[in-house]
Amino acid sequence: MLQLPDHLTEKQKQVYRKRWLGTVSLIVQTVSAIFFAVVGLFLFALFQPSLVGWFGHPEPVALESVQQRMAEKESDLDRVENGIHLETGLIAAEGWEVVRGTCTACHSAKLVTQNKATRDGWKNMIVWMQETQGLWDLGDQEKTILDYLAAHYAPEEASRRANLDIDAIEWYILDL
Repeated sequence: MLQLPDHLTEKQKQVYRKRWLGTVSLIVQTVSAIFFAVVGLFLFALFQPSLVGWFGHPEPVALESVQQRMAEKESDLDRVENGIHLETGLIAAEGWEVVRGTCTACHSAKLVTQNKATRDGWKNMIVWMQETQGLWDLGDQEKTILDYLAAHYAPEEASRRANLDIDAIEWYILDL
């Protein structure tokens, strides 16, 4: 610790200690800054060839190349694998194209795939969307859509456990 002469008052000793701590703090900050600058320069020298691309201008890409890559990506997503359309997640069965074109015009196909309903339940959802969300009259397509949804997104019997029979439960009070 810092040794100060005895003839100084306590207040003078506090002032010297504060100045001493300030000087030590400044020295530590300066050494830290120099250390990080040296490490930064070392890393820059080590990786300099790969960093040139970060600061230079990117090379121009031919429009045809970009269009070709976009077409490949689009065709890759518009595939059906294991009976599932990759882009939407819809089950690829009779009528799925109509559902895809109609339903995904307004919302994600996930709103279809996450729901389960009977044919009447799906019909009620369609009516609700027509009354409140601006869904147009589906005309002849409504039957195809309802057939598809009722066949592939119907409630599953084992989708959740049965409700508890509250009256059959033997309740007890915990003694704390």
